[in-house]
Amino acid sequence: MENLITRYRNVTILVAVLFAQVLGLAVQVKRTGEHESSRLIRIWAVSAVTPFEKAIVWCQAGGANLWHGYFYLRGVRQENRDLKAQIEQLRLQQVRLSEDAEQARRIQALLGFKEQFISQTVAAQVIGSSGSEQSRSIYIDKGSRDGIKTDMAVITAEGVVGKVLQVFRSTSQVLLIDDQTSGVGAILEKSRLQGVLRGTPAGEVMLEKVMSDEAVQPGEQVLTSGGDQIFPKGLPVGTVTKVSPGPQLFLNIRVKPTADLGRLEEVLVITQQEQREPEVTAPGRVRAADILAQRLPSVPDRPLPDPNKLPNQPLTANSSSTATKPAGPAINPDDTHKPAPPAAGAENRDGMSAAGVPATPAQTKQPPASQTAVPPTPTEDKPQ
Repeated sequence: MENLITRYRNVTILVAVLFAQVLGLAVQVKRTGEHESSRLIRIWAVSAVTPFEKAIVWCQAGGANLWHGYFYLRGVRQENRDLKAQIEQLRLQQVRLSEDAEQARRIQALLGFKEQFISQTVAAQVIGSSGSEQSRSIYIDKGSRDGIKTDMAVITAEGVVGKVLQVFRSTSQVLLIDDQTSGVGAILEKSRLQGVLRGTPAGEVMLEKVMSDEAVQPGEQVLTSGGDQIFPKGLPVGTVTKVSPGPQLFLNIRVKPTADLGRLEEVLVITQQEQREPEVTAPGRVRAADILAQRLPSVPDRPLPDPNKLPNQPLTANSSSTATKPAGPAINPDDTHKPAPPAAGAENRDGMSAAGVPATPAQTKQPPASQTAVPPTPTEDKPQ
């Protein structure tokens, strides 16, 4: 290398000088573009580095696609199998829950249980709030002319807000559930423990009247119980946040309301509730008697009597002959009021037969009660 440089020293120096001059010109010269001007050295550097950067990015994208498209998806097949099995289990659970729901509806219909449903509401806008910390209430723009009455439930899409306290012509005052004078019948969703939801002077919501020996877990949902006859049963009220022992063998259960009581803008006033029995969605109309008949053991039907078989009668001399005789003609119901014609062997009160022949002692003898329905044969009516 040294021999080559020493041999072409003049040419090497000339090339180095020319490169330095070109580099200096590239640093000084600027090329003006559409938006701004750039130095020529920068343009050359970018043009020289861009192909290498494109090649690196292409290799990186190809490697990422290969990883995510093949190696990473090797466990997707097993995952699909697990998901399909889970879907089948959920379908079976859905069928079981549907059957349980139908059975519950039938039992409720059988026992005559009634449920409350919200049938009519009125939308209202919040126009003000109480200016005191001791009284937490809001004012809405609906009043008596809109059908609002006292003790009507006020709710939002998130949960319960309160009840109507005072009604004016065009406005109403709503007492919130975090007021210390409020009271809402509540029930815990999982443990089904009932209590009373009240506010505190500090603005918190507490669930009272729950015994200390009961197990209440934080995070459990609190619903309306419907026992106060104001709020329908099953509306969300809040979530249990803290449980601690309280005075007089009761628990202190702190509840966070589901509705943001500090940022209320629109509310719904429940103006009408409807009580009705749950309907049975089974095909056809199912009655309670039908439900009981399906569950109770049935009694077998009584066999029908044989019309050709005569009732039990004492055995006599002519019972065998009369048993073999066919039954007489059927009696027309329209002819029951007419007197029956005398039989061939029947006798009258004077002891004479219908043919005018005196009756024999055998003929005047009264037959047994069981044989009165069978007429005697004509051969027995002839005199001896």
